[in-house]
Amino acid sequence: MTAPNVRRWARTVRWYLRELTGEAEYDRHCERHRRRHAGAPVPTRREYDVLRTRRREERPEGRCC
Repeated sequence: MTAPNVRRWARTVRWYLRELTGEAEYDRHCERHRRRHAGAPVPTRREYDVLRTRRREERPEGRCC
């Protein structure tokens, strides 16, 4: 494997793991928050997780339980 292929493979694995763990979702949320609410503090990861869980429980979308 050449160096560019190794780097591409590593980027792909990193992308997959960030999507799998939800880290990329939090980053996207922070970007939206900064655009829509300039100057307002960005929620911490923990605050974001609490908000996301609350939102999912209040509005179950196609879940059976």
